[in-house]
Amino acid sequence: MTALICGSMAYDTVMVFEGKFRDQILADRLHVLNVAFLVPSMRRNFGGCAGNIAYNLKLLGGDGLIMATVGHDFTPYAAWLDQTGLPQTHVRLLADQFTAQAYITTDLENNQITAFHPGAMNYSHLNKVTDSTGIKLGIVAPDGRQGMLEHAEQFAAAGIPFVFDPGQGLPMFGEVELRTFIERASWVAVNDYEASMLAERSGWSLEKIATQVRGLIVTRGAEGSWIFADGQRREIPVAKAARIADPTGCGDAYRAGLLFGLERGCDWHTTGRVAALLAAIKIEQHGTQQHRCSADEFRDRFQSEFGYSL
Repeated sequence: MTALICGSMAYDTVMVFEGKFRDQILADRLHVLNVAFLVPSMRRNFGGCAGNIAYNLKLLGGDGLIMATVGHDFTPYAAWLDQTGLPQTHVRLLADQFTAQAYITTDLENNQITAFHPGAMNYSHLNKVTDSTGIKLGIVAPDGRQGMLEHAEQFAAAGIPFVFDPGQGLPMFGEVELRTFIERASWVAVNDYEASMLAERSGWSLEKIATQVRGLIVTRGAEGSWIFADGQRREIPVAKAARIADPTGCGDAYRAGLLFGLERGCDWHTTGRVAALLAAIKIEQHGTQQHRCSADEFRDRFQSEFGYSL
């Protein structure tokens, strides 16, 4: 089963501040905030939600097709996609735009400050779900506002079940739009902060949202995740990570695990654990697409972690 992954492709410039933001920001001076952080280390990664999700899904042996808009500076990223075997059939290049760019500064407590330039992502609506064939599953991940609205509508019109993953794009939408997303989606995936915002902005409680979809997934960091489905709230534990190197992209890895479980028809008990383990593997490495794990290695680690075979 092929999953169409609608979302951003971006370059992530990641910098590490070897201190704590809270020691540099004066609470009583926030109205005249003017701070600079010395960042001795910096790296540029291939990122964006669609790219990250597709990369992680492929690690598991899943089948994902990226749908995104990129800019004239995309050549290095395109070469990386070729190297990893990810097709670019529905990656549209806009010669007068930059590829989306995220500038992320992380402190020693893993807090992050991010500046984001959308660039070509603002034109994601130029891509249409109907441009693809053989799609049985989809995800609407953070992307251009109009693109997210139209892709959700197109998935629903085509009868293709999809995950609504608003992520950092959630503040772009109001009550009516969010309710429409939820009503059209088959599944909704958010982190705990986004869950609170989604409930507030949609005017629906998490319990109400869960009744509108086949599953509501709420990730909770080190506390694991919740999956609301079939009138139940399932508690999904975290998987143990060998080390905590970089949280950037863990949410996308988790969502790739969800897609894998949905593609394979796994139960929620297993789907949540696949997602949790893939997120743990990602957090052990810097960057969003630098971790490696063969499908066999993943199955072995799953057996060791959870005590049963995938």
